[in-house]
Amino acid sequence: MRSRGNPAALPRVATGVKHFDHNAHHHRFLLRQVPPGARTALDLGCGNGLFARRLAARGLAVTAVDRHGVDRHGVDRHGEVDVPGVEFRRADAVVDDVGGPYDFVSCLAALHHMPLRPALERLRSLVRPGGVVAVLGLAREEGVADRAMSLASVPLNLAARLVRDDPVDDAPTRDPALSLREIRAEAASVLPGARFRRHLYWRYSMVWRAGSTN
Repeated sequence: MRSRGNPAALPRVATGVKHFDHNAHHHRFLLRQVPPGARTALDLGCGNGLFARRLAARGLAVTAVDRHGVDRHGVDRHGEVDVPGVEFRRADAVVDDVGGPYDFVSCLAALHHMPLRPALERLRSLVRPGGVVAVLGLAREEGVADRAMSLASVPLNLAARLVRDDPVDDAPTRDPALSLREIRAEAASVLPGARFRRHLYWRYSMVWRAGSTN
């Protein structure tokens, strides 16, 4: 069901208090993963819908799915927003019918809320041959490489909070249970050939092109 209202309506924090969205910082990277000629996209765990809006701004027809359609204040998180090219749905990404297959499937800071293998298998099933799955995820810190990236993020995070003023996402939070090593190992059999990369601000990316390997 398409939501209604002001297309610019996005929740913000109190006046004078800036907010830095770690996920939004990586939107440009994720948008570069959209395959040429893509026409349809699915954003799983869409939160406040900001990334779905950015996909739609590129001309894609976007289905944006989130299991938590109501925030902790009891307000419909999408009920006051009408965005051309975006259809918001309240659904469980792993078990509910969300249409498809799609040319591009994204999942931002949501994979660690789901059982990993069923979620990876669902992502694989939702993308058409030649399409791309792009995950921006959180992983439990483990090892020297993780700690080095974490330490590098701390001063940059403090600096960004002085100047950034991103829309607030009121989605539920959860600490990641699995390390990047464990996630890679599971993905190897479900999404063979997936490319992983550590990013600043306690994030990693996983990008997989359907049909790129057999």
